Amino acid sequence: MLLATARPPFVLGVAPRRTPGPRTRMTGPAVNSNPGDDRDREFAALMAGMARGDKGSLARLYDLLAKPLYGLALRIVNDPAEAQDVVQDVFLQLWQKASAFDTARGSVFSWAATLARNRSIDRVRMRRRRAELLAGAAPELQPASAGTDDSAGSLWLREKAAAVRQALTRLAPDQQAAIELAFFGGLTQQEIAAKLNEPLGTVKARIRRGLLRLRESLPDRL
Repeated sequence: MLLATARPPFVLGVAPRRTPGPRTRMTGPAVNSNPGDDRDREFAALMAGMARGDKGSLARLYDLLAKPLYGLALRIVNDPAEAQDVVQDVFLQLWQKASAFDTARGSVFSWAATLARNRSIDRVRMRRRRAELLAGAAPELQPASAGTDDSAGSLWLREKAAAVRQALTRLAPDQQAAIELAFFGGLTQQEIAAKLNEPLGTVKARIRRGLLRLRESLPDRL
């Protein structure tokens, strides 16, 4: 996968480090060393460097963790593009929150894996809510394939999201607000009703009218 070598935009410009060659085996007394402990210490040192603003530390950590985090995200979201987005989100947060890292609370890898897992689950929930929104408010706008193939459905929803976002400004303000909260904010219709302090039936009607209006304005894309 490209992700194994490519770095996100905020890491670009940092020269990759050369992979060290095999070390010469030294003779002498055996030294008790746990490879896992050595790895954790290296990760912690890189986080300390990131806390000081060292982009080289970020690049090195990305090289070490991007592939396993991508694999974790891909197993959950089942979509390569979304998995890449998850990994970049995780490293952005690691960079921004590096100073808050505390070895006493766990390892860097555990923290990064937890972030990747949570963001992946959030994306799956968002995807499902978008599909439920279309299925409930305007089922005629949703193709049959979107509910049967998770990867195909994800691609379809991303394409529709881009089209919807461009056309939202043409809607009435109340319809626009309701669709933005549902389609992009990930809220259920009940949550939207509570947030807007409006009856649930009113919110459902606004969403349906808005989606149908979008269909009229973008007949070839919805």
